[in-house]
Amino acid sequence: MLRHADAIPAGLDLADAARPLSDKGRGQARAAGAALARLGVQLDACVSSPRVRALDTARLACEPLGAEITVDERLSSGPFDPREIAEGHGEHVMLVGHNPDFTEAVEELTGARLTLKKGGLAAIDEDELVLLLRPRELVAIAGLAAV
Repeated sequence: MLRHADAIPAGLDLADAARPLSDKGRGQARAAGAALARLGVQLDACVSSPRVRALDTARLACEPLGAEITVDERLSSGPFDPREIAEGHGEHVMLVGHNPDFTEAVEELTGARLTLKKGGLAAIDEDELVLLLRPRELVAIAGLAAV
């Protein structure tokens, strides 16, 4: 599960759903994809919220991974079951969306207490949290300059 990267602030004459990524956010999203590629991650699919900041995060992160992106409205807002959304997309699926929903979903699924930062990644296998990476850790793994 990848939380959308940093976006431009709310209230700049844009509807919340239309807010794009900031320069920092575009760097975070690219770093997430580069880090996953460097770790040898192979995705079967990526499922994203339709909100611009999440969809842009998914596109940039999936570029080096070659994963096809599907949009699912359930990731836009409110509680969801990650297993239901990932079902039918393959074994290795990345979800891209928003907080507080992502943090709550990870906590409910795994029992872990955490905060998923913007541009942060939580890897879950069989309802167990196996990896939690902050954006700066993804940048380091990717071998990129700080964003």
